[in-house]
Amino acid sequence: MKLDRLLSIVILLVNRRFVQAKELAELFEVSVRTIYRDIDVLNQAGIPVISYQGAGGGIGLSEGYRLDRSVLTDGELVEIVNALQSVSTIYPDRNRKLLLEKMKSVVPPSQSEQFQLRTRQLIVDLSPWGGSGHLEEKAALLKKAAEEERLVEFAYCDAQGNESARVVEPYTLVLKRQSWYLYAYCRTRKGFRLFKLFRMKSIAVGERFAVRRPIEPERLPWNEQWQAPGKTTRLKLRFSRRARHLAEEWFGVEAIVAETAGEDGEERYVVWAEFPEDRWLYGFILSFGPDAEVLEPESIREEIRRQAAGILRKYDTQT
Repeated sequence: MKLDRLLSIVILLVNRRFVQAKELAELFEVSVRTIYRDIDVLNQAGIPVISYQGAGGGIGLSEGYRLDRSVLTDGELVEIVNALQSVSTIYPDRNRKLLLEKMKSVVPPSQSEQFQLRTRQLIVDLSPWGGSGHLEEKAALLKKAAEEERLVEFAYCDAQGNESARVVEPYTLVLKRQSWYLYAYCRTRKGFRLFKLFRMKSIAVGERFAVRRPIEPERLPWNEQWQAPGKTTRLKLRFSRRARHLAEEWFGVEAIVAETAGEDGEERYVVWAEFPEDRWLYGFILSFGPDAEVLEPESIREEIRRQAAGILRKYDTQT
């Protein structure tokens, strides 16, 4: 921890002309006395840290001191900073903030303005509209549990509405289409599972687990599970003209096929897609209202008809 703090202090001093000792102490959650001891260690290591007295003074580096940036090109630095800034929109993390400082510190002052412009040309904000503080807390808690290899207990409600108690070994946090998931080995079900964070409650972190089971994240095992034979159903959907933009948003422009206009003369569009058949799929189809129609398979078409009739009965009842 001390070595990380020393390196982070150097990075901050490279990026700023002066930093107050009190500010560093608050950032690293140590005393001002500890910061001054760190400064002495840095000086002994040959890093020229200087204390500037008076108003506007503070701790700084000798003029002209820079970090070696020969390993990365300008374009690579921009890509790394953009990626870090994007991830930081999901939940705050002090270590990530310090890493951003490290990346920016290797840019020469003469190129700083141009570098800032390039890192603002692409903004990826992964946070939901209005924010989601409780989700950020869950993600941070589970990330720490995975890092420390600790068991996690929670109550889980699956896509069918069934609730069960789970004990898992957490491995990977997955962000998939604006939803957070935990990929973990479930001791309750004796296998790897994908858990949606929004469906997890009463989370408690427990003892360490002895053996970390081998997984291959590069194979995207969550995709393999979703696409496994028998897991998905092939759908044929028809969209009205006014819902074409929604179909394009969900399935892509290339997947939309224009259909011969019906008797009413209105343009219609057909999409083929594959989804697991569950309550989420029914809700997804119903969310388009009268602008989407299931053409195949007949079983899902009948289920949507049944649920729509149930909705109509509920709203047609006099209260």
